[in-house]
Amino acid sequence: MADDKRLLKRVVYASLIGATVEWYDFFLYGTVAGIVFNKLYFPTNDPVISTMLAYTTFAVGFIARPLGGVIFGHFGDRIGRKSMLILTLMIMGIATFLIGLVPTYAQIGVWAPLILLFLRVLQGLGLGGEWGGAVLMTYEYAPKEKRGLYASFPQIGLSIGLCLAAGIVAFLSYSLTDEQFLSWGWRVAFILSFVLVIVGLYIRLNIMETPEFAKLKEKRAEVKVPFATMITNYPKEVLAGMCARFIDGVFFNIFAVYSIAFLTSQLKIPRTEALLGVCVAALVMCLFIPYFGGLSDRFGRTRTYFWGSLITGFSAIPAFWIWMHFPGQPILVWAALVIPFGIFYAAIYGPEAALFCDLFKPDVRYTGISFVYQFSGIFSSGLTPLVAAALVQAYAPNGGWAVAGYCVFAGIVSALGAVWIESLAKQRAASGRA
Repeated sequence: MADDKRLLKRVVYASLIGATVEWYDFFLYGTVAGIVFNKLYFPTNDPVISTMLAYTTFAVGFIARPLGGVIFGHFGDRIGRKSMLILTLMIMGIATFLIGLVPTYAQIGVWAPLILLFLRVLQGLGLGGEWGGAVLMTYEYAPKEKRGLYASFPQIGLSIGLCLAAGIVAFLSYSLTDEQFLSWGWRVAFILSFVLVIVGLYIRLNIMETPEFAKLKEKRAEVKVPFATMITNYPKEVLAGMCARFIDGVFFNIFAVYSIAFLTSQLKIPRTEALLGVCVAALVMCLFIPYFGGLSDRFGRTRTYFWGSLITGFSAIPAFWIWMHFPGQPILVWAALVIPFGIFYAAIYGPEAALFCDLFKPDVRYTGISFVYQFSGIFSSGLTPLVAAALVQAYAPNGGWAVAGYCVFAGIVSALGAVWIESLAKQRAASGRA
């Protein structure tokens, strides 16, 4: 029993640290897209167009993620979870390190954004396979009555990674002049990723394969083409999961990514102040993600997710009202970011991993959860900064209300998705497929 607990802790640390590195790498790009890449890699006479071009390459990473999910999910269900986790971490780390070395548009012309785009695709492929594997390692090792709690621990990697990305960029932005930051300062944040990758690889090399997958291998019960089996046997589960995922992608990318550009360009709030607000929200989220993950074990996954989706979506209304009416009050601006994003959002992100894992059996679980999470991310996550920027432009000077309305819509869709998942679970139980 003691050995099992020690092994479970080691798996939790390995999944958490690796997920932190992956999310740091992925969202570092989003953090600087609207404040650096729009100027250095997509220069135009219209700053709005430059920002939207920069966010387009940000979205490309989300388009690549489903492909990564299918590829690494296939081999994760055929070969094993551990080997895919090591490979995806290496892909992500190398791509991020190289982004810090790419010359600017002024130096090599159109090759600069093209190289940036290619490396962003590699980031997307890496993260596409990473998330499912990290979540499965803890979910499949954990006792069944605590799977919501343990599957939420890798989810903390998102908030820590975001905090590191926003915090390091904020520190560099504060410490350097604008000229220094744009010239070389932002590159430091990308190059530092290499150190984190080395640490993550060392820890992941010292864990074992999950018990559930080991049993699957012993019985030689792997399916030949997990993706085909998933589509054939779980079509409704896939659609219901993607509906439930909608609020996660929309809310995160509005409050963690787009809010930086909105607060700095629309409300003229200092860049460092906006970045630190995101950083504080991410720190608060670290505490609440496992809380709501554990809550889902006690009160039910779908019930927790249903109410979390609605509360999170509607919380955007008071948040944008405060931002638009009190931009000169830093405490209020931060509160409107920290409470919805740091607390309410955790009510969906904490239970989400186990919610999706519950949808599939072990033989297609890596592929299933990766596809649900990553494919829905194209629409819910990757396009959100573009949609938000377009809404603000179209409904100026009250575009913030349109963005808040989009969050509400996403919350309702996801709440209905949770209801659908509950209905499917009852059907599986009645038919003996649970």
